[in-house]
Amino acid sequence: MQVAIPIFPRLTALDAIGPYEVLQRIPSIDVTFVGERRGEVRTENGFLGLSVDATFDEVPAPDVVVVPGGVGTRVLLDRDNPIVAWVRAAHPGTRFTTSVCSGSLVLAAAGLLDGLTATTHWGGAMTALGGLGGAVPVTQRVVEHLPERIITAAGVSSGIDMAIRLVELLVDDVAAQAAQTYIEYDPQPPFPAGHPSKVGPEVMARIAEYTAVRS
Repeated sequence: MQVAIPIFPRLTALDAIGPYEVLQRIPSIDVTFVGERRGEVRTENGFLGLSVDATFDEVPAPDVVVVPGGVGTRVLLDRDNPIVAWVRAAHPGTRFTTSVCSGSLVLAAAGLLDGLTATTHWGGAMTALGGLGGAVPVTQRVVEHLPERIITAAGVSSGIDMAIRLVELLVDDVAAQAAQTYIEYDPQPPFPAGHPSKVGPEVMARIAEYTAVRS
């Protein structure tokens, strides 16, 4: 079973690597990082490089697509952009087409979210998703439309949740729990934070400060 994760400049690393860590634990699943051309792409802050191991043309019909997000998605949203065109062409043959964070913007640009609820990062991506037309943004951590074979996950870490659910759908619940246990995904965060609804203005101000520095 082939899972393709398209990567592009200025993606968010964990959006891709979180699902990868879950899915690659299953012997029947092969994970390939695909892109417009082979070679390295740098993540959103430029600190980390990930490698495209196959081009879109070399992987035209994956079983599963996982589109990560990141600030780099904002320049990908033209209907004829290579990643959008590849997702649109691959989807009819996939078992599931999925996204993490602002990767849902790519699915929307490909026309796959028309009339469907979908999620993304709580920040500007949520507004952007609603502005693309067709998709109905919601603030759930993972949104499934199994008849349409579409799953979207919210910001960054939610991709791990989605990938565990994917293993359950693709294999069974025992495999999903095995993968979760293998990577010791047992969240016990030191703070009850993680979403703007759970924190105060001081935290949000610090986020704005950090975002301004990294943009």
